[in-house]
Amino acid sequence: MYKHFFKRFFDFLIALVALLLIWWILAIVAIWLHFANKGAGAFFTQDRPGKDGKIFRVIKFKTMTDERDEYGKLLPDAQRLTKVGRFVRSTSVDELPQLVNILKGDMALIGPRPLLPEYLWVFDDFQKRRMDVRPGITGWAQVHGRNHLKLSKKFEYDVWYVDHCSLWLDIKIVWMTIVNVLKRSDIGEGAGDMKDIDDLNMSQRMREIREQRAAQGIK
Repeated sequence: MYKHFFKRFFDFLIALVALLLIWWILAIVAIWLHFANKGAGAFFTQDRPGKDGKIFRVIKFKTMTDERDEYGKLLPDAQRLTKVGRFVRSTSVDELPQLVNILKGDMALIGPRPLLPEYLWVFDDFQKRRMDVRPGITGWAQVHGRNHLKLSKKFEYDVWYVDHCSLWLDIKIVWMTIVNVLKRSDIGEGAGDMKDIDDLNMSQRMREIREQRAAQGIK
């Protein structure tokens, strides 16, 4: 009952109250980032797969500039990440605009993090089960390693959460998330550790699929 009804009700209520309480903080951060990003804007949106693989636009604070080299190519992420952006990331403030996604029904407070659409084409049947619930701002995988987890382990944690979703588990994840944020644990600038053979294979498969789809004119 909680997973299929009350969870969505609590998500909507909490997101609404949170936005009413912290809108002024979000406004200040947006203005701060607008200037720090040298006019590149304060918000970043990107297509992500949600529940049942349905694509939606995730909203985050933009933490990097759009600076390019002499050939018009974007500079490496590390060079475009501003000091303000690094602080916003390390405190997880960049995730707060996703409260709007929760109100819209695209996301939940707790759930597997929404990955890039490319992953849809490489998920096996087990990994696809992470999309049986709405993606979340934080989740079971995030409180167990976040960016330092290997992809294969993240997916195991995500599917475990789908099978064990409950009010008490969500409360536990919220508490662990708060502790991690205060300690600034598991903060990283990359996409995570991909050293094991499963992750390397997935990365290669994603590259091949992107190349095939690009050759066919498919985005």
